Amino acid sequence: MNAASSASSHDASPLTLGGIFRIWWPLAASWLLMGLELPLVSAIIARLPDEKLHLAAYGGIVFPICLVIEGPIIMMLAASTALCRDLASYRRLHRFMMASGAALTVVHVLIAATPLYDLIVPALFDVDERVLEAARHGLLIMMPWTWMIAYRRFQQGVLIRFGQTRAVGFGTLVRLGTNALTLWIGTTLAIGSGTVVATTAVAVAVTAEAIYAGWRVRPVLHGPLKLAPPVATPLTVPRLLSFYIPLALTPFFHLLTQPIGSMAMSRMPRDIDSLALWPAVNGLVFLLRSLGYACNEVVVAQLDRPHSWRPLRRFITILALVSSGLLLAVAATPLGRLWFDDVSDLEPSLVAFAQQAIWIPILMPALSVIQNWLQGILVNAHRTRAIPEGIILSLITVAVLLGIGVNMGTIPGLKVTLGALFAGGLVQTAWLWKRSREIRQDRAARDGDL
Repeated sequence: MNAASSASSHDASPLTLGGIFRIWWPLAASWLLMGLELPLVSAIIARLPDEKLHLAAYGGIVFPICLVIEGPIIMMLAASTALCRDLASYRRLHRFMMASGAALTVVHVLIAATPLYDLIVPALFDVDERVLEAARHGLLIMMPWTWMIAYRRFQQGVLIRFGQTRAVGFGTLVRLGTNALTLWIGTTLAIGSGTVVATTAVAVAVTAEAIYAGWRVRPVLHGPLKLAPPVATPLTVPRLLSFYIPLALTPFFHLLTQPIGSMAMSRMPRDIDSLALWPAVNGLVFLLRSLGYACNEVVVAQLDRPHSWRPLRRFITILALVSSGLLLAVAATPLGRLWFDDVSDLEPSLVAFAQQAIWIPILMPALSVIQNWLQGILVNAHRTRAIPEGIILSLITVAVLLGIGVNMGTIPGLKVTLGALFAGGLVQTAWLWKRSREIRQDRAARDGDL
C-alpha cells in the first residue's frame, strides 16, 4: 500500500478521544514551549541592569510591533494544513508564502531602520525616551523574525497534514533550546542591554526552528506529498487569495490589540509598572491559552473523518475546563507568587500588582479553546470570512473599553487592558458561535448526534 492510500485509509477510520489527544499533544507541546519563550526572556531581562526599562521596551513595544507585522502570515499554518494536499498546491502556496514574507520584512525594515520610527513609535507609545531608544535597538535585531515565522509555519502545516505532528514539537524544542543557549551566552558575555540580549536570542532561535522545519519536511515532500493524487479543484491564485485573505486578517486584527493595549497602558495610571508587568502576566495567560491554539489545526485536519463530531466536542469541553482551571489554580494558590516572584523575579510591589490583576483573565484560556474549535470548523468548511468579522468586533470592543479607561484615568492600565481583552474575547466567541451554527448542525446531523 502506498503512502497516499495509507493516508486515505487512516482518514476513513473513526476518531476517538485518545486519537485526538495523540494528534493534539505534540502541537500543544509546541505552543506551550513557544509560550515559555516570553516568560523566559522576561525573566532574564528582570535579572539584568535597568530591568523595568528593558521589560517595558521589549514587552511593551518591540514584541507587540513584531507581532502586528507578522500578523498576516500567522495563519500560514492553518492554510498549509488545509491546502497542501498535493505537490502543485504546495508549490503554489510556497511561492505565496515567500512573497508575503519578503513584503512584510520590508515593512519591518522601514519601521525599524528609517526615520519612520521617529515619526510613528513615539506618537503611539507615550513613554520615556530611554524606553523608545532601547526598543529601536530591539526592532533592528528582530528583522529576520517575520520571514522565518512565515517559512516555519508553512512547513509545519505540511507536516501536520501528513501526520508528522511530533516533528512540530521537536522544532519548538530546537527553538526554545537555542533561545536559552543564546540568552546564557548573552548574559555571560554581557553583549548588551536586556533588550539586546532578549531580541538576539529570539531572532536566533526562530531562525534555528525555521531551518529545522525546512530539513524535517524534506522526507514528506519526496514521499507522501509527491505521491498524493492531484486535487479535484486545482489551487489557483484567485482561489488561494479568497481563502487566505480573510484568514490572514484574523491574527492581524487580533494582534493589533497588543500595541493598542501598550499604547493605552502608557497613558493610564502606573504606566511603566503596567508595561513592565505585561510580559510576565501576558506570558502566563498566553502559556495557558496556547493549549487551545493547537485545536485549530486538529479540527481542520480531522473534522472530515467519520463520527468525529462527538469526540472533538467532548475533547474541546474537557480542555476548556482544564486550561482555565490551571489559571485559577495559579491565581488562588501560592503558585502565583512562585511565578511572579521566583520565576519572573519581579520586585515586591510588582508581584502584588500582578497577583491582583491575574484574576481578571481567568476565563481567557477556556475562550481560546472554544474560539479555535469554532475557527477550525469554519476553516474546514472554507468559510473563513466569519473569522475576521469576529476579530474586528473584538477589536472594536477592546478599543472602546481602553478609550474609556484612558479617559477615566483612575484604574491602572494593566487591569483595564486585561479586562478589555477578556470582553473582546467574549464578543469574538459569541460571533463565531453564531456564524458557525449551520455548519455545526450539519456536522452533528451527519454523525447522528442531534
